[in-house]
Amino acid sequence: MEIRFPDAMETSLITLYGIATDARIEPTILGDGMAAEAFEKIDYDFSWLTRFSSPKSVRTKVALRAKHFDAWTAEFLADHERATVLVLGAGLDTRVWRIDPGPGVHWYDVDLPPVIEARGKLYPQRENYRMIAASVADPAWWEEIPTDRPVLVVAQGLVMYLEPAEGHALSRRITDRFPTGAVVLDTHNRLAVRTSNWMLKRRFGSSLMRWAIEDAHELERSNPKLRCTDAISALSPALLGGLPPGAAPRGSELASRMTQLVPPVRDMSLYVRYEIVGA
Repeated sequence: MEIRFPDAMETSLITLYGIATDARIEPTILGDGMAAEAFEKIDYDFSWLTRFSSPKSVRTKVALRAKHFDAWTAEFLADHERATVLVLGAGLDTRVWRIDPGPGVHWYDVDLPPVIEARGKLYPQRENYRMIAASVADPAWWEEIPTDRPVLVVAQGLVMYLEPAEGHALSRRITDRFPTGAVVLDTHNRLAVRTSNWMLKRRFGSSLMRWAIEDAHELERSNPKLRCTDAISALSPALLGGLPPGAAPRGSELASRMTQLVPPVRDMSLYVRYEIVGA
């Protein structure tokens, strides 16, 4: 299956590459066999990616992030047997199968039409699961999502590609529609945006990341219906410490501890959780 995504959509293949690579290695971080099978089905040249970063580094970063967001998702669903899960910018991720939610959960994966078309060819359907082909910034499709249960909005690898005004409008749309629930996302600060755009510009000819967030409380200040409950550095030693022995590249724990001494590096990417607190 030939994959040709335009611009930022192509970055979703990095996630698939990392998780599929992880599935082939022991000890594995996620052990996602479905992602590995999907990876084998697609025709795409990943050599550009390996020129910028080693496969082991990509695998660790991507799988570790997915593991953390999986844990937050599972924690939310353990407290809410009846819930709506809304994954914005789902890419080719297989989280719904990794989590395997119960019958009281309605799950929606949202992404642009070319990505959803590829998902439809790669992955099976399942009960209470739906894919929506739309831009997250388009208000029309939101009317299709029921609001009768708590919502978990997952925006992994998304907000840095939005304009700041789009991101703030998105947060307000979520809290205006859903009175209870949580939002989980990852952010990039200015240093991370500049570094990532250097690589992306060499690949795509232009900078794709637009929104640098220096403080996890930025959304909270602009939207009083959100309350930040957790913010953890993607480079936190605690994340690496939770992995099986040998799962992380040699020296990564020492490097992680060193980054904690330099705040701009420590906070290049944050994993942030917000509670929807209503009016």
